[in-house]
Amino acid sequence: MFTPHSPCFQAVYNYAKVACKCHGVSGSCSLKTCWQQLPTFREVGDRLKDRYDGATETKFNRRGTQLKRKNHRYNKPSKEDLIYLDVSPDYCEANPETGSLGTLGRECNRNSQGMDGCTLMCCGRGYNTFKRKLVERCHCKFYWCCYVRCKTCERTVDVQTCK
Repeated sequence: MFTPHSPCFQAVYNYAKVACKCHGVSGSCSLKTCWQQLPTFREVGDRLKDRYDGATETKFNRRGTQLKRKNHRYNKPSKEDLIYLDVSPDYCEANPETGSLGTLGRECNRNSQGMDGCTLMCCGRGYNTFKRKLVERCHCKFYWCCYVRCKTCERTVDVQTCK
């Protein structure tokens, strides 16, 4: 749930735009209707990702009453910046404490630049390619009434797995 002070709420609310539409005869603007238009989902996501990437690591002071920047070389965070206390776990490597299985041996797509792509998923370790024989149903035909008869086809595909 979003509260008025949460970063997600602010990323939507602070960047709402006023949109207007004119009404009238032959395109005249005798009546104008305006409303608050939310940014697109992509714009909100990009803004939150930028904040996540620029988040500031913090720690409690000695008395445990106030948050302070862990590294004073970085600028003091603004009210819109994200802060964190603990470093996120490395999901590239297996870690029983966090339940992460890592990405070793996971199938990836060498042609994708997305989350399923080998470049991102394999965390820079590279990937292995091997051939896999697929056996699938093909050339299926429906017979009245009431069954389908298929042939079995084999094909070989390249599969990539993370090193």
